[in-house]
Amino acid sequence: MDMIDTIEKLLILQDRDRQLVRAQAELGDIEPQRQVLRARAVGAQTDLDNARTRSKQIETERKSLELEVEAKKGLIVKYANQQFQTRKNEEYRALAHEIEQCKEAIFQIEDQEIALMEQTEAVQKEIVKATQAANEARKLLEEQMAQLNAREENLKTELGQLQTNREELAAAVAEAARQRYERLVRTKGENVVVGVQRGVCGGCHMRLPPQLLVMCQANKELVSCSNCGRILYYTRDMDLALVD
Repeated sequence: MDMIDTIEKLLILQDRDRQLVRAQAELGDIEPQRQVLRARAVGAQTDLDNARTRSKQIETERKSLELEVEAKKGLIVKYANQQFQTRKNEEYRALAHEIEQCKEAIFQIEDQEIALMEQTEAVQKEIVKATQAANEARKLLEEQMAQLNAREENLKTELGQLQTNREELAAAVAEAARQRYERLVRTKGENVVVGVQRGVCGGCHMRLPPQLLVMCQANKELVSCSNCGRILYYTRDMDLALVD
């Protein structure tokens, strides 16, 4: 068995698996990104709806106060007419007191109306700002949704191609080596065929026994790290000297 050829094929397979993992991760992140965009748009629209609702509530309160003022003015006219008709001083004074109370109530209501006018001005500014934010969020949603949809389709196509190519690459590896590689991938992840640098495993970074370094350099069989079990390989540009 040509170990150099086997290692090269395993490294290519490992690289393809890394590409698959990356593409799958990117594809899996598409929907969360969509949800974030939708949430932003919904939040911006909710802010606008709330501002409009407050504006309507303020307008309702203002109209209610106007009606109350009109009612108080009507009472003043009524009490004034009664004053003209009465000849009793006590009754006249009581009516005058009622008129003063109505006027005082009108003053208080007018103060409330002024406060509502200020609130109306503030909420109108808020509506303008919220409208702009909602429009921008909706535009961003449309633009980025289109980009995400296109990216999703590209990733699906890329994944299909990678998976097909991965099957071809895996089939080219000797069965025993492939099974060994697959077992390691299931337990160690995507970094299972690693180089040796200065006598250290490229996976777990632990010092390797001298006999393993010699076996790696011989390239006669697949060599596993005595600590983590990853498949080790040697190339001429690697330094097999033990770490001092």
